[in-house]
Amino acid sequence: MGNLSNDWMTLMMLVFVLGLRHGMDPDHLATIDGLTRFNSDSRKRLSRWCGFLFSLGHGLVVSAIAVAVGLLAGEWIVPAWLDDLGAWVSILFLLMLGWLNLAAVVAAKPGEIVRPAGLKGRWLGRFTRSSHPVLIVLVGALFALSFDTMTQAVVFSIAAASIGGWAFCALLGVTFMAGMMLTDGVNGWWVSRMIARADQRACIASRVMALVVAGLSFAVGGFGLAKYLFPEVAAYSSGRELAFGILFLALVVLSFVAALGLARRAGQNTVLPEQA
Repeated sequence: MGNLSNDWMTLMMLVFVLGLRHGMDPDHLATIDGLTRFNSDSRKRLSRWCGFLFSLGHGLVVSAIAVAVGLLAGEWIVPAWLDDLGAWVSILFLLMLGWLNLAAVVAAKPGEIVRPAGLKGRWLGRFTRSSHPVLIVLVGALFALSFDTMTQAVVFSIAAASIGGWAFCALLGVTFMAGMMLTDGVNGWWVSRMIARADQRACIASRVMALVVAGLSFAVGGFGLAKYLFPEVAAYSSGRELAFGILFLALVVLSFVAALGLARRAGQNTVLPEQA
């Protein structure tokens, strides 16, 4: 019984960390950026909640997938190639997103705020022009209908079904959604603050965060690639997924603090016209 409880808690913690990390997906950042900017003038209060609402819709779809997998787990055998294909899709997307965000930093003009770059947002950019809470939730749900997201939901749901059935799958879906809503909610607030400031501090902070997103995309994608190319890397990482997820989040938090520190220092060093 004690081992079962430990399995529950470990899996819940891992899924929560996965949700936090999924919220840092460059496609999420780019879409939330677009939604927040679209609503920043006419609906300022709503603009602060765009990230939260987007991840709510996204998470509801993930939770529905988790429940469906939990109900079908006894009858459905997942093909072995599904996990591998999902991993390769994730690796390729991460490397492409890392390149796009690095290119966005290099291409940004002096004094220009760097906007995060995404792939889905390029195809579905018109959906970022939504100004109703329900529509923003639907945008998040639409973005969840992708192979990488659905594969991730299926994998953790199958593990949950073997421990506690469909009810535990539903609990993990909500846990994943909670982590994602926390990250995306903070991101929406962060973007609304940068739009409101639009000064040198915001420019520096946006560049730091864009570089971090690019670097982490390369790092996670490269690590996933290394696991397939080098069996010893896969053996070392087995069972350490939670530790690596926490390390990823720690780097994000540290970069966020560093961005704020650099922006604050830039603001203190800026000479106002009347002081010149």
